[in-house]
Amino acid sequence: MTFRSRIGQTSAYSFGNVRGRGRKDKKLLRLCRLVVREVSVRQTDRIRARNRLSCGALAASILTAGISIDAKPAFADAGGLSFWLPGLTASLTAVPGQPGWSWLSVYVHLNDSANGSANFVRNTSVVAGLQARSDVLAAGPVYTFATPVLGGQAAFGVFSALGNVDVGIDATLTGPRGNTISGSAHDNRTTFTDVFWQGSLKWNSGVNNWMVYATGNIPSGTYDPTRLANLSLGWVAVDAGGAYTYLDQKTGHEFSVNAGFTYNFMNPDTQYQNGVDFHLDWGASQFISKSVHVGLAGYFFQQISPDSGLGAKLGAFEGRAVGIGPQIGFLFPLGEHYSGYLNLRAYKDLETENRPEGYTVWAQFVLSPAPEQKEQSMKPRLTK
Repeated sequence: MTFRSRIGQTSAYSFGNVRGRGRKDKKLLRLCRLVVREVSVRQTDRIRARNRLSCGALAASILTAGISIDAKPAFADAGGLSFWLPGLTASLTAVPGQPGWSWLSVYVHLNDSANGSANFVRNTSVVAGLQARSDVLAAGPVYTFATPVLGGQAAFGVFSALGNVDVGIDATLTGPRGNTISGSAHDNRTTFTDVFWQGSLKWNSGVNNWMVYATGNIPSGTYDPTRLANLSLGWVAVDAGGAYTYLDQKTGHEFSVNAGFTYNFMNPDTQYQNGVDFHLDWGASQFISKSVHVGLAGYFFQQISPDSGLGAKLGAFEGRAVGIGPQIGFLFPLGEHYSGYLNLRAYKDLETENRPEGYTVWAQFVLSPAPEQKEQSMKPRLTK
């Protein structure tokens, strides 16, 4: 249940001194200001998506992983980030859980940066630097149905999050006659995300487990197009996909893969529409005891269609991300009727295109109904 910090659109930069001399220089100054304003709007619009903590993606991560644990839990796009945050799911993704209510909590720390040579602007002399840091805590309930649906186990959940976003941007524009206008902008904000929902269906057959899911966001009204730092997306997105988990309880071997597609609707404030995204998360682990498993997790993210709309002035801006990192999970009882699961993992970007590069750290906790214990017969055993 990727958070990435959501970066909103800023309406102005703090520029260095630019003094016009004569009518020609005044006209040049006006032209440069218009160009910089247009570039900065488009540039921050792209950067904001890349560094936005994708709350919808986190929703998919939390709900998918949380429902699973009972049984044993853009880039590019507008500014470089997407609705789905790579690395949202890892191990045990498709394993069915215990019927009833579960409570899911996830903390995510994100640290991203991009130097001035990053390809946020193509075929122009405009370059940008980016530093983004986010700390977000998400939580929400999930209900798993006991009655089978299409032969599988159905679950539905909603959640939201509160977090702090800190964003810094440097911009340089080389205009007509080689004149340069440069400056920087910084924003820090503590705010809420959108509300996110997810529904899923899971099936089990021996060591094989399958899942299909759909998730999306409901705008909360906290998005501010005049701010660099946002956790709310600013548009509606819908994501759907499927997952598979191999889990051999005898050997302790486990492998999971989750793949899906995201469709993004138009951002009405910026007239910017992200392209369709493809994402694949995976996790491989080994149970070293009945309650502890360790392993690796990773992701592949690829935008498969270009950005569009009146605000998409920098072209397709399609992006890609590949990352990997360690994970460890703990299962433990919490009283007679509940059980807990804690998963800790971290990812480092190995390759990026049209997005900043950095790392994320996840701490995921799930409180869920304990597995039912079969009552032992109290009748005395008869022997001959």
